[in-house]
Amino acid sequence: MFSYQLYSSRNFPPLAKTLEMLAETGYRACEGFGGLYADQAGLTDLHAGLHACGLQMPSGHFGLAQVEETPDWAIKVAQTLGMHTVIVPWLPPEMRPTSGKGWHDLGARLQKAGAPLRDAGLKFGWHNHDFEFFKTADGAVPQTALFEGGPDLAWEIDVAWVVRGGADPLVWIDDHKSRIVAAHVKDIAAAGENLAEDGWADLGHGTVDWARILPALRKIGVRNFVMEHDNPSDHARFAARSLATAENL
Repeated sequence: MFSYQLYSSRNFPPLAKTLEMLAETGYRACEGFGGLYADQAGLTDLHAGLHACGLQMPSGHFGLAQVEETPDWAIKVAQTLGMHTVIVPWLPPEMRPTSGKGWHDLGARLQKAGAPLRDAGLKFGWHNHDFEFFKTADGAVPQTALFEGGPDLAWEIDVAWVVRGGADPLVWIDDHKSRIVAAHVKDIAAAGENLAEDGWADLGHGTVDWARILPALRKIGVRNFVMEHDNPSDHARFAARSLATAENL
């Protein structure tokens, strides 16, 4: 299933129009983020919008605080919207560990935070950026230490961020095939291009070797492929071109 991370359209309100655009483009699913269901009003609006457009929401992003401090709310959101996967997508710089032990401890913290969600029948895990692949001063790879601390953590692999982190996504896919439940699908522009879009590109219009990576993900059983662009100048263009490419890979 090809889905769409709604964070890609955060600068193109209203949400209802984005959902309509996605349905008209050919998407059958999208992925939420924490700000959309921070309260009951937001949850109600999103649920109504998804229903009106015939869209599913198999996965969603939640801030760590949403999961740790209000697990019952996170479970309610997931169940209301039909999610089967809850993902913590990042930590701000001031919260990021600086040692291997720190990342291991974060993994253990996530392991504990996810227990109520797993007990409710949900998959719970982490979405990476690039910083998890930059070695700490003590030589640890944060992503590895995180997983060692959280043995039951699922992984939504963001392939382009793995590449930006200087790692080989095919190696990580093979090494952690049992954890990967979803993948963020985006592309990286050639050097010096798309600077106004932070160097990102629509799928198939960049440098990531998706012709090899998408089949590798399918081979290990991944079925939830989520289009994302962190800063598109035209979200409808990004949505349409990316879906067209994905359907031909």
